[in-house]
This record gives sequence, structure tokens and C-alpha cells, in this order.
Amino acid sequence: MSVNKPTKITPPDSGTEPKRGSLLERASGAFGLDSLKPAGVPQGLESDKAKKFAPKRRTEDAAPAQPAQPAPPKRRSSDYIGEAVGADAAKPAMPAATPAEPETPAVAFTGQKREIVRSMLREQGLIDPDGGASTLLEEFRIVKRQLLAAAKAEASAHARRVLVCSPHPNEGKTFCALNLAIAMAAERDMEVLLIDADFGKPSIMGKLGLEAGKGFMDVLADPSAHVEDFVVGTDIPGLWVLPAGERTGRDSEYLASERTWVVLNRLTRGAPNRFLIFDSPPALAATPAAELAKHVGQALLVARSDQTGRAALEDALDLLSACPDIKLLLNDATFSPSGRKFGSYYGYGE
Repeated sequence: MSVNKPTKITPPDSGTEPKRGSLLERASGAFGLDSLKPAGVPQGLESDKAKKFAPKRRTEDAAPAQPAQPAPPKRRSSDYIGEAVGADAAKPAMPAATPAEPETPAVAFTGQKREIVRSMLREQGLIDPDGGASTLLEEFRIVKRQLLAAAKAEASAHARRVLVCSPHPNEGKTFCALNLAIAMAAERDMEVLLIDADFGKPSIMGKLGLEAGKGFMDVLADPSAHVEDFVVGTDIPGLWVLPAGERTGRDSEYLASERTWVVLNRLTRGAPNRFLIFDSPPALAATPAAELAKHVGQALLVARSDQTGRAALEDALDLLSACPDIKLLLNDATFSPSGRKFGSYYGYGE
């Protein structure tokens, strides 16, 4: 809103003082609002039809031209040199370039590979890497494609660390972690390290028929330990396993320490084709899941059909919020709205 300053008119000599201007009029004079003009408003509307539309405002007058400034005095070359030196001194130092990752992995897995009994995998409903196409394999191919695409778009070692978790026990997070690791290991030139991070109830080694020993927690507790010495090889091409190790009673504290960053960075540095998959405790049952979420770039939150409640999912999402990319994985669903039947298409039924 703007007003014009009224012209000062001297009233006739009537023995009374001139009337004082209003507050807006005095503000107009004090703050230099005289140059502003009121918005263009028509005097009247031509017809009832014109009342439905607001009139267009007139283009504001161009700002008055500024008076020409006098040319600066001629300067000597030494003046410019002095200014350049001063400018360089005032300019903040550029941050040091981030060192490039080495071309070869910082850690190589060279341990002896142990046999995984395929019949044991089938008995537990897990993917048989030698069994051909199946409904289960096709479903986890869809899951792994989403994870691989996200890791490729992010192009960082952090994105190649995947946490598999669930709100409560018995919702299928270990089942999904195992199948995802087997499906990912089938990729050409892919190396997958499946880490049992469920320190309270470790089960990865037992489900694969392998003997459990020292592992992840032992490496975190001992600064002199080398993580590659505890990695167990399998005869499934591309699949390696790291046991949970001895439980200490201070799992969360060890995971929150700087040592965890050192160990995980050692595993992923210089290895763009290596994925780490963590089987963590349930988010609402133990605190290590929330600590692990700070060290991964992607997370799969497993929900069991007709069992996991919405409130539990929301609480789990809050606890895992340190992870920048959380995906929901529905487990044990028997109904598909689209009618997908991958196994029957390839000639395998489940």
C-alpha cells in the first residue's frame, strides 16, 4: 500500500493552526514514499460481465536513471598487484581432494571353501543354487535388482552394505537374508559376504551346515584382529560368510565404536563388486539393529504377511532411520494381485 504526500497549503489567516496530517501521510514524507504510485484501478466497470474479472495492472514506470558516476582515477600496475595478493590471502583454502579408492581390494578372501549341502537348503525352503529357476529365486531376483540399482546410482561403498531386519522375531529376516545372499552371489563377478550380526541368537552358520566359531564380534572386541582371518568360504561361487562370534554382553557398545567403521571400511574399500549383507537382530527386540543402521546404505525391513502390525513397522522405521534407504519386504504372502507365477513359467513349481 502506498499514499502520496499531500501538498502543503497555507490556510487563510483565520486564527487557527493548520490541521496535522494523518499517521500514514507523515510516514510517507518521513520514509520517502512520494515516488510510489497507487495501483491502476479503473474508475468503473463497463458491464456486469466485467465484474467477474479483475482488471490488469498497468506496467510500473521504469526507475529513474541514476546520475553518471565520475570515472575512477588512473591506477598504477602496482595497485592491481597488491589487490591480487590480498585477494589470494583472503580466499579460503580449498579442501583437500578425497583420496581415490585403491584399484585392488584392501582385503582379499582366500580361506578354504567349505561344502554347503544342497539338500539341507531345500529342506529349509532356501534357494538351491544348482536347482534351476523357481518361484523363490525369481522373487529374490526382483529384490536384488532393486538393491543393485540403488548401489549403482549411489556409487559408494556405503550403498553396498545391506541390513536385513524385521520388527519382531519369527518374521523371516534370516530366511530373507540367506536367500538374498545366495541370489546375489549368482551375479557374474559378484562377491557377497553374509555377516551374522544377530549376536544373541546367531543361526546363519547352522542353517548352512557350517561349524560356528570366532567371527564379527571377536574382530570388534580385539583391535589387533584381522577380519579376513575369520571369513568362511563356501562352495557356492561368490558366497562368503562371517560368523557372529562370541557374545560379550556389550554388543551395542562395540557396534557404536570407531572400530566398527574401521572393520567395515576395510571390507569394502577398493571392492566395488563386493556386497555386505547383515542379518541383524529384530529392531524392536534388541538395540544392535539401530546401531548397524548407521553403517549401511540400504536396509530391507521384513514384514510377515498377516502377522506384522503397522505400529510395529512404524516403530522399526524410526529405530532404523539412520539408514538413508529403507525398503519394505513382504514375506510369506500367498496372494499375488497380478497373478505372478514365475516358477510355473519355467517349468518348476513350488
